[in-house]
Amino acid sequence: MKNLLKQLLFFALVLSIGSCKDELDVPLSATSADEIVATAALAEQLTVGAYAGLEMRRESAASNWTFGGCGSDDAFKGSTPGDQSEITQMEIYDVAANNEYVRLRWRGLYEGIARSNAAIGVVAEGLESEALTPMAANAFLAELRFLRGFYHFQLRMTFGNVPYIDETITETPTNNTDIYPNIEADFQFAIDNLDVESTRFGGANQWNAKAYLAKVHMYQLDYAAAKPLLQDIIDNGPYSLMPSFHQNFNFAFNNNSETVFAVQYAVNDGSGASQDNGNQGDELNYPHDQSPFGCCGFYQPTHDLVNAYLTDANGLPLTIPPSDPANYVANVDPSNPNSETPVEDGDAGTSVFAEETRNLDPRLDWTVARPGIPLFDRGDFMLAWSRDPAAGGPYYSKKLLWAESEDGLARVAGAWGQNISVIQTNLIRYSEILLWRAEIAVSESDLNTAVTLVDQVRQRNMDPDTWVKENDGVTNAANYAIGLYADNGGFPDATFAMNAVIMEYRLETAMEGRRFFDLVRRGIAKEVLDGYTSRPQFRSYLNGVTFPATRGIYPLPQEAIDLSFGALTQNTY
Repeated sequence: MKNLLKQLLFFALVLSIGSCKDELDVPLSATSADEIVATAALAEQLTVGAYAGLEMRRESAASNWTFGGCGSDDAFKGSTPGDQSEITQMEIYDVAANNEYVRLRWRGLYEGIARSNAAIGVVAEGLESEALTPMAANAFLAELRFLRGFYHFQLRMTFGNVPYIDETITETPTNNTDIYPNIEADFQFAIDNLDVESTRFGGANQWNAKAYLAKVHMYQLDYAAAKPLLQDIIDNGPYSLMPSFHQNFNFAFNNNSETVFAVQYAVNDGSGASQDNGNQGDELNYPHDQSPFGCCGFYQPTHDLVNAYLTDANGLPLTIPPSDPANYVANVDPSNPNSETPVEDGDAGTSVFAEETRNLDPRLDWTVARPGIPLFDRGDFMLAWSRDPAAGGPYYSKKLLWAESEDGLARVAGAWGQNISVIQTNLIRYSEILLWRAEIAVSESDLNTAVTLVDQVRQRNMDPDTWVKENDGVTNAANYAIGLYADNGGFPDATFAMNAVIMEYRLETAMEGRRFFDLVRRGIAKEVLDGYTSRPQFRSYLNGVTFPATRGIYPLPQEAIDLSFGALTQNTY
């Protein structure tokens, strides 16, 4: 066992030294595992390294933009058709087991588990040698088991049945058992042993662990187990909604009162490692070509998503998405509703779409960068900033962008000119806690509680001072209208209420990599995604695509199956 521990520790040390390229360049003969001595300082170093595993690279990005975004009705792959074409497999619900994104997500998450287990082993050895006190050891173990639970949960969400690996494993286990009980045990240990306040910036605490255990229960639709955890967080936790929706995506408000758990980044911090410490996972997902961002044009919001923000005369969501493209939010030439030909606005070199005069939820223009709508202090967002409108449409995720005045603080240029941002990746926000609790209330036919919780999320978006303004800083950029359900008769029945909760969750978390996984856990992925692809599409490759009846997960990477010598079998997906 001690020999295995040293092997795990050495593996974690190698992985924590530098970037992906550097990891491959570390000479394995430079350090002997026998020379490693468990100390408090080493335990701290390896714990930090386990947290660093959260900063997963592009193919396994913490934001889940490929698996959770492009695999849903929220986002197109974007860019040009042939660039990163393996993401298109996610868009058409036909992902191969040798897909590079699948392989690297698997590897990245198990790397995080290996880091966590190596650190757990050092803590155990330090406790045995009395280099660590029981109190110090428990504090480390609580953080590390939280992280191990997190990485396994991401694997379970993505791939279904996967091996659970703890510090005692000596052989590759099979994947024929459900690992949810193991994940729950890790989070419960964290709840029992973490302090209510984080000991490090952005680190795990007891409230984070309660939120994640509740999320695990929600993904099993185990409402009875999730309810007391969520209610405790609402009644006694330190969280509250930020006054402005956009503050959750502004680096100046990183780790704010609404942040339950997020991946933290650092750039331009004097460390000399800005590129390594920033958000590389989303490095492709910025406007391209003539835009101030320059690269690379991926992860573009769909017309279907933009359309979801239309509201009625009372400011409530339209319950039935229009099936005719002519009724979509103005992203087409009004004289030719089956095209995306822009309307010239008279300014040289700029094109905008026809102005949308119908009511819109104000969150739209903090979520989606739309042509003709101001992008912070950069003037109007322009169609010319889209890399290939015919392939990905005219939109980009505004949640990833920042003002020109913030350039020197918000980002650093990568090795080939890509943007490496410091804006945190939100993994759970307090608004999600409220909406999960609303979902449970609906399941119990407690519609009054459900209305109150959903309206609480909507209420903070009703202040006109928080809406996107024209370049004059005064005039609203669109005809924003958002209302409360309570002011309009509440929820008439449980079916309407559940649909309202599902819609609210989409509007609130769009372009945050949640949508695919949320549809799957609810058991409505086929219904919703078949409805999406059956509506008239501007992307021809989606015409006729249907979601497989049995699909709810992604395939295990074939490489992992081949190397397991029969221990792993492909899940039905």
